[in-house]
Amino acid sequence: MKRVSSGSPYEKNIGFSRAVRIGNIIAVSGTGPIAADGSTASAGDAYAQARRCLEIIATAIKAAGGKLENVFRTRMYITDASNQDKVGRAHGEYFGEIKPASTMVVVKALVRDDWLVEIEADCYAGDE
Repeated sequence: MKRVSSGSPYEKNIGFSRAVRIGNIIAVSGTGPIAADGSTASAGDAYAQARRCLEIIATAIKAAGGKLENVFRTRMYITDASNQDKVGRAHGEYFGEIKPASTMVVVKALVRDDWLVEIEADCYAGDE
């Protein structure tokens, strides 16, 4: 088993890894729009927040030995249905040709009040 950290301030406190690889599967945890300094990236901008989430996910997949083009499942959690097109556009920029199975769900809230989106992903990494 391989665990990947992204340096999120939540990883140690909650007790989770950004991604875990077991055999040829990489599971990437729910990923919020955290900036490098630990603050929320792009407050108020659902599109930019989704891009930040996807950037963190792509980095974690690579660190676990996978490739973005082998992502087979994503889940997007948004706090406002009116942001579905913005979040969907960012998702399409990363996965438009890959076309993983995907779900977008409207939720009441996320961990931080200024998070508009959180995304998770699963990836097939091939044989070890």
